[in-house]
Amino acid sequence: MGDLAALLGGFGDALTPANLAFAAIGVVLGTAVGVLPGIGPAMTVALLLPLTYALEPASALIMFAGIYYGGMYGGSTTAILLNTPGESSSVVTALEGNRMARSGRAAQALSTAAIGSFVAGTIGSVLLVATAPLMVDLAVGLGEADYFAIMVLALLAVTAVLGSSRVRGFASLFIGLAIGLVGLDAVSGQARLTFGVLQLIDGIDIVVVAVAIFAVGEALWVASRMRRSAVEVIPVGRPWMGREDWKRSWKPWLRGTALGFPFGAVPAGGAELPTFLSYVAERKLSRHPEEFGKGAIEGVAGPEAANNASAAGTLVPTLALGLPTNATAAVLLAAFMSYGIQPGPLLFQREPDLVWALIASLFIGNLLLLALNLPLAPLWAKLLRIPRPYLYAGILFFATLGAYATNLQAFDLWLLLGFGVLGFAMRRFGLPVLPLIIGVIIGPLAEERMRTALTLSQGDWGGLVADPLSVVVYALVALVLLFPLLRRFLPARLGGRPAPVPPSDPGVDLREHEEVPR
Repeated sequence: MGDLAALLGGFGDALTPANLAFAAIGVVLGTAVGVLPGIGPAMTVALLLPLTYALEPASALIMFAGIYYGGMYGGSTTAILLNTPGESSSVVTALEGNRMARSGRAAQALSTAAIGSFVAGTIGSVLLVATAPLMVDLAVGLGEADYFAIMVLALLAVTAVLGSSRVRGFASLFIGLAIGLVGLDAVSGQARLTFGVLQLIDGIDIVVVAVAIFAVGEALWVASRMRRSAVEVIPVGRPWMGREDWKRSWKPWLRGTALGFPFGAVPAGGAELPTFLSYVAERKLSRHPEEFGKGAIEGVAGPEAANNASAAGTLVPTLALGLPTNATAAVLLAAFMSYGIQPGPLLFQREPDLVWALIASLFIGNLLLLALNLPLAPLWAKLLRIPRPYLYAGILFFATLGAYATNLQAFDLWLLLGFGVLGFAMRRFGLPVLPLIIGVIIGPLAEERMRTALTLSQGDWGGLVADPLSVVVYALVALVLLFPLLRRFLPARLGGRPAPVPPSDPGVDLREHEEVPR
């Protein structure tokens, strides 16, 4: 009852005119950036973060949450209409959604995506209310060594599942950890990796890093690959679903939700794997398997539900443990820290009004998104006609403005340019950017936990494995690292061979979407 009363109080805060307006702004912006290929919610939150310091923390975070959920909704529009997923988690949606659109069923594809997103997002928010306090109760009893072990697992697991190369993933992670080390050592007070530059004594602001990697790096990458060609957008019409479409969609919505939320809630989760699993499951369970590859509505309903349920699940470790599992959650964590708020087990005790208002805003945002996505789908499709040069010129302008507004130092603009070039180089050579961002955020926190644990054990490294939980977590770390080697010796029926990739349209190259949402 205590959590229910807190949630009702959160609704009271979230439904104030100001917060309701920020929620509406967030979902509109989120849907727009989700629709536009290459512009994801992580980039948008990073761009807006330095411009929202004057706002109340609750208002800013409610707007950011709306952008996050809206991006999940909007990514399906470009996947269905252009066969170009706006988010990496929408890749699977493009397989059947674009086929439906080309066969004259774009309205039905967009409808099942929007309604499925609403159903999954609402159920996921309910599960967030139920599970986040339970995880907090468990986390309160953890020691410093346990936290350090969990952070190591999150860093390695997120890195290991991204991209086609572990070497590239770990290279990105180590770059992020190195950036996180810049500044004064918290124990000795000595400068680390500052190279005599006084402006680096306080470290590198995560906002500058995030804006540079996501916005500037993406703008440079798009500019290097830009082609002067017209964009063909399939007509939408008024979204609607017939009785047969409803009958074939509601079960995939529920199954996708059941798959998506647990993967998001795991500190090493994400939306890509559950959407793929949902597609495979629907293909096996469908009464119309012959339609898969030609435009099966189940292949849109299930993955989209898994996508949005995973988004809700991601907030569980982000709020309860302070561990982000995707790019947008990492930038949200940076937003908390910029307001002097540390996500983790004590967040629900120290900032109960803020956290419950944020959770309540997820329900409100879901309802607003359903109202926006169904009748305004043709309008969102018109955004796809915006010329890319104008779009990314605006992004570079706001990136520069935001980086300078962080500390009002011209030196930050040089950092912005340098990290922007780094972001471009990472995209050019196939390095995923999420491990870098998580390394910058989690690295210093993990170092602090490790050094505190070693201090308590008087320098004995055995203090890091003193508790049973830390031993179990390190066993999982070893499993994550050694699984590719062990997999070679497993029989094929136990997973010794890679899972088959679902048939894709020639216009969709899955390898281009193995990185984080851009």
